[in-house]
Amino acid sequence: MTADQTPHAFQVDLRGLVDLLSHHLYSSPKVYLRELLQNGVDAITARRAEQPDAPARVRLHAEGGRLRVEDTGVGLTESDVHDLLATIGRSSKRDGLESARSEFLGQFGIGLLACFVVAEQIRVVSRSARTPDAPPVEWTARDDGSYTVRTLPVRDHPEPGTTVHLTARPGAAEWLAEDRVLALARDFGSLLPYDVRVGDTPVTDRPPVWERPHPGPAARRVALARHCHEQFGFTPLDVIDLDVPLAGVRGVGYVLPAAVSPAQRAGHRVHLKGMLLTDRADELLPEWAFFVRCVIDTDSLRPTASRESLYADETLAAVREALGERIRGWLTELAAGDRERLAQFLAVHHLGVKSLARHDAGMLRTMLPWLPFETTDGQLSLEEFARRHRVVHFTRTVEEYRQVAAIASAQGIGVVNGGYTYDADLVEMLPTVRPGTAVAELDADTVTAHLDAVDPAEELALSGFLAAARARLDPLGCDVSLRTFHPVTVPALHLDDRAARHERARAEEEEQADELWAGILGSLRGGTPRARLVLNHLNPLVRRISGFTDPELAGTAAEALYGQALLMAQRPLRPADSALLNRAFLGLLQWAAQTTDGPAGKAGDAEQEDGR
Repeated sequence: MTADQTPHAFQVDLRGLVDLLSHHLYSSPKVYLRELLQNGVDAITARRAEQPDAPARVRLHAEGGRLRVEDTGVGLTESDVHDLLATIGRSSKRDGLESARSEFLGQFGIGLLACFVVAEQIRVVSRSARTPDAPPVEWTARDDGSYTVRTLPVRDHPEPGTTVHLTARPGAAEWLAEDRVLALARDFGSLLPYDVRVGDTPVTDRPPVWERPHPGPAARRVALARHCHEQFGFTPLDVIDLDVPLAGVRGVGYVLPAAVSPAQRAGHRVHLKGMLLTDRADELLPEWAFFVRCVIDTDSLRPTASRESLYADETLAAVREALGERIRGWLTELAAGDRERLAQFLAVHHLGVKSLARHDAGMLRTMLPWLPFETTDGQLSLEEFARRHRVVHFTRTVEEYRQVAAIASAQGIGVVNGGYTYDADLVEMLPTVRPGTAVAELDADTVTAHLDAVDPAEELALSGFLAAARARLDPLGCDVSLRTFHPVTVPALHLDDRAARHERARAEEEEQADELWAGILGSLRGGTPRARLVLNHLNPLVRRISGFTDPELAGTAAEALYGQALLMAQRPLRPADSALLNRAFLGLLQWAAQTTDGPAGKAGDAEQEDGR
């Protein structure tokens, strides 16, 4: 048996390849125009590397489902045409036809194929600037994979450069209409370094707005605000210059005027050497900088094969870090010299700054006097709050804060609501940036310790009521205690810290588990205190209810106080809690109805009859 060792060339189905490009590599047929502009700009760059005074023009002419693109670039010979245009994947930028590959936009050698997404025929007429004696050459390709090459008289193309003719595919003529071509050319090529026009209408608009001279700072802000509205559709809260020469980046960042979710994907506009690469770059800035939208021009970042996104490599990571440092610097400058603008910014985007400060102690130290937190003293910065309180207590959830805020404030306990995103982490970091500050998580024992005990004789007199209340709430995993505290208007306080909730969840799971799993859960039982309902003996309603001698009525009243305390804390209700509220409500209605129908009610009826 013998093996065939003869090498064979791959056969390429051009129609299948075009389908692959249009449906999987490129996001839209519009990229065809970017590829044409890119080829023209690269050709001019190649020619100017050898002839610095060579003309630099790209002209586009659209009419009747046809498009003609002319450039004054380096041009091609017949051998170049066979070698480059007819060999899929071959690139002059890769193969060394030019001397400075880093100066070119295209790197992958498949750009011209993108034109088949909108065209059924591509005709290229070119004359080489490197070989002036070579005749012009014409390359005509169709979407069935066939092509022809022929030489032309010099009179057909007397000057060096290239002209590309496209004939629209059926149903794609709109992509070659003049207004569409002009819009796409401006979108992709407004920052290109050469003179690009559609007909007589200029496309390029250089220098970029952020590099232009302006009469003054106010005029510059107005111009940048207009540019932001054109690019993103909003007027920025502020503008951050992102000129980072070491990272090869020039541009601006626009601060959003309204809060957005940190999870919302950013849409930054990235130009590569003047050509728009993408308007949906979402990895250009650190995640914490979700309040900024950027427009940049770079010569250091690498595009992917589709040239519609950025290649995730060390260079992109370095640029991201450099831009993040620039935004940090802007925040520091605001804190040092423009408190009014800083306040406006933090009123909208404090969440982004907190996200940054959580990982950057220096930024937390800078922003400490300005970042707002919800506290028992109102909206305050941590710096101000720490000056007022010897110990900075905090809760980890909003529900825990709501349970204790009013009571803690009345008892002089300073509490920060750490239930919002990043807040608990920042409070715990406080001692590292403010040495000597004491920070403690608030728990039920701390709150109870600040409440005044009831006189033992009075508590003993109410032992019957307390026993009935404890018996009724015990199945819910809740103890009952009696204290005096302010404000007097609060009849009961429900204290339920995380440890108590964890123990209750474990016990509930143990009840429903099989024997093996119940044994495992039982071994995890801890001595954690349960939730507790603290009754306020100073409250007139509690004093009246505690006088009930009927155990059933006392238990129903305790359930009502328990439900009211849950509602005041705005805690999510478990099914058992909802059932209790319903039972207590109906029980009190029944008791009220029986009282009305009792002897007192009948006596009242008799008096009414006597009055008649």
